[in-house]
Amino acid sequence: MLRLRAVCPFSWRAFQFRSCSCKPLITEMIKCTDEGQIFDLIQKSKAILSEKQVECAFNILWQFQKQKTSFLKNVECVRDHPQFITLHNLATSQTEFMNDDTLVNVLYLTQQCATETHDLLVEALVTEAWRRLERFDINMLSKFSFCLANQHLYFSPLMGKIADIVHRKLETIEDLRSLSVLMVNISSLISQRFQDQLVNKTEHLFDTIDSSQVNVARRIVKFLRNIKYSYYPLLERCNTVFLSNMNHLDLDSISKILSLYHSLQFHSFEFIKMAKKRLTEMISLFNHPHSFVKLFVALGPMAGPEEKEQLKSTILLMSEELTSQQALAVMGAMEEMESRNSHLNKKIASILHKHLDNYKPIELLKITRALVFLHFQNKELFVKLRELLHSYLKISVIPSEISILVYALSILPSPYLDEVEISRIEAVLPQCDLTDLNSFATSVLRWIHYDPTYLDNTTGKQLKLLQKLDHYGLQRLQKCTNLNLLWEELKSLKGDWFAESLLEETVATLHRLMDEINYKNVAEIASFLSRTNYLSTLLLDRIASVVLQQTEKIHPFAILPIILPFSILNYDPPQSDEFFGICVQHLNSYLSVLDPLMLVFLGFSLATLEYFPEDLLQAIFNIKFLAKMDSQLELLCSSLSMRVQLRLMELNRAVCLECPEYQIPWFHDRFCQQQYNKDTGSVNGAQQQIYKMLAEVLGGVNYVKASVLTPYYHKIDFECILDKRKKPLPYGSNNIALGKLPEMHWESNTQITGSTLPPGAERIALEFLDSRAFCRNIPHLKGKSAMKKRHLEILGYRVIQIPHFEWNSMALSTKEARMDYLRECIFGEGKS
Repeated sequence: MLRLRAVCPFSWRAFQFRSCSCKPLITEMIKCTDEGQIFDLIQKSKAILSEKQVECAFNILWQFQKQKTSFLKNVECVRDHPQFITLHNLATSQTEFMNDDTLVNVLYLTQQCATETHDLLVEALVTEAWRRLERFDINMLSKFSFCLANQHLYFSPLMGKIADIVHRKLETIEDLRSLSVLMVNISSLISQRFQDQLVNKTEHLFDTIDSSQVNVARRIVKFLRNIKYSYYPLLERCNTVFLSNMNHLDLDSISKILSLYHSLQFHSFEFIKMAKKRLTEMISLFNHPHSFVKLFVALGPMAGPEEKEQLKSTILLMSEELTSQQALAVMGAMEEMESRNSHLNKKIASILHKHLDNYKPIELLKITRALVFLHFQNKELFVKLRELLHSYLKISVIPSEISILVYALSILPSPYLDEVEISRIEAVLPQCDLTDLNSFATSVLRWIHYDPTYLDNTTGKQLKLLQKLDHYGLQRLQKCTNLNLLWEELKSLKGDWFAESLLEETVATLHRLMDEINYKNVAEIASFLSRTNYLSTLLLDRIASVVLQQTEKIHPFAILPIILPFSILNYDPPQSDEFFGICVQHLNSYLSVLDPLMLVFLGFSLATLEYFPEDLLQAIFNIKFLAKMDSQLELLCSSLSMRVQLRLMELNRAVCLECPEYQIPWFHDRFCQQQYNKDTGSVNGAQQQIYKMLAEVLGGVNYVKASVLTPYYHKIDFECILDKRKKPLPYGSNNIALGKLPEMHWESNTQITGSTLPPGAERIALEFLDSRAFCRNIPHLKGKSAMKKRHLEILGYRVIQIPHFEWNSMALSTKEARMDYLRECIFGEGKS
């Protein structure tokens, strides 16, 4: 443009004059009421149309399209109209003469009309915009980045240039709306340090936006999702915006926010409660599959029984109209809803079957997992799935895709791989990260478990493959030099292979990178230790030290995952009183806003460590809180709901037994009776052995009671009573057999069992502790087992715990040795 002005000043003046004289035609365009009138004006004036008039024509056409119900159909009609092609060609020829605003606006409007990305006009506009990039203001830059994102150019050099401009000008940017668009679009290209700068800038500018700016808040959450950073202070502020605008949020907005929260593992009880109410009100509003599927996916997993039935019956009526992607989305939601509607399951499965050839590998995995989870039986469908997975596997060269295909094959009935496919896996192993390696190992172990003879059929290729997986996994850990990158690979790892082959080396790597643990990642490392049950005092001490030094930077939402490994693994760090005290103090101002289930888990975790903060307990054990928790349980899946109820019961029990001075009542009798009525009373081989030997040691089956329920519903393996001379006392004829639960034989559950004993007698509880009672790496008793021992002692028992590693040791390999062991435990003597 500047070159043109220098070379031909007269032409430039003429062009400027023409732009100024274009207002009457623009006025005529604005008065148009439909596309036909616009196209008539274009036909009459195409020889003199300026770039401003071209922009105006595009803009008005786009406004017309936004008002149409059948959007895509109307866009196609407009795009194929001869005068639209004329407008398109005019814009292409005028690109160089457009000012910055017009240039970017025409690109944006052209894209909205669903023009192909390789279209000549789009290419010309993008090329010209690239030349001018440095002079774009923040608003134009954000709009241009949005256009590039529409073309999926997230990793292009041009988007990289935009990221560089944002980085250089960040201090001067004051418009959060434009910045939020840019943040989302450049998020794939920026460094960790730049991410932090953007988060800090967003916090600084957040108060400059109006509380109704839902789109800005949603883009901020999307940015956090893209960079995989659950930054609670910003999430909370965005959540407040969403809550204050809930009555104005449409289905699309609520659906997107729920999806973003799920990805970030951010839980807002208030948002989910209000979203459920709002979505439930929408059930009768949608009668088209496109909208109703979105509603089904968003509302289904948290809906009540009546709403679920209404959703299922409506989607069943629409099922014939569902596209392949809609059927896939419905099947995913049905998995979350644990659907037992066989008619709907079969219908959706038949649609999936019909479109099976069109799905990508990751989608085939989703279908396979959902069908297996829902116990769907259809041999023909599974055969077709297997054929497709094998066909993809034979041509795929991408490690993550190959791991997906192999994993999907492994969960199908009768899984198998031929030698060619195993060789394909081996070929990509050097390129795999820990997530892919773990997926391969899980699949191989599943084949071996499903059919041990399969090893013979393939001459032990699986074992060789497992050895190679071990090798590459260890190699990757040893080469790792960045804790945050390592965490990205570790956070989803689980299963036998990781625990047996890589856990020790992983902990060694964490020890090596321990100095990188800080307030940002401390909760993540703590979560890893909780999940693996690995007691590393070095790492736990480092976690406690970081919390003590950087408490003010740690969000209260992160306190639960931080405390959890200390609770699970039964470990008190140095300065434990100060550490737990600071954690509790940090929570106090948040007690009224934390989700009920988080408060319950926090209270239980602290109780296992013998910490009973009164403010926290008073916040939990009151009518208002319990009513709120009941309403939240309705939104949870059945497994999580039951887990929360069990933790509340266990916390209630701990407080009643260990802190009677708080005068918190025991109110779980009925719940416990319901749970124990469901108990099948199964026992393992070691318990059978111990029961028979105890009968011999004590003098008969009448001297030992099995599967005992104590007051407050602790279940213990065996109970016996010794008088003051250490002689066993019989129970009488009402003793029960091993493995069966007893009837309740006390009037009040708060009665202490020991109070009914003869003077000087003692009640003994014998517990067999399997591997679940101990840390994975050392024979250290875990928190729940230690707490149970405390409770039994409060109830008047002398507690004898029999660790599995002692009972199954070489020292106790004979019956006589085990009998002596039991005598020593009970009577304090060897042979009698």
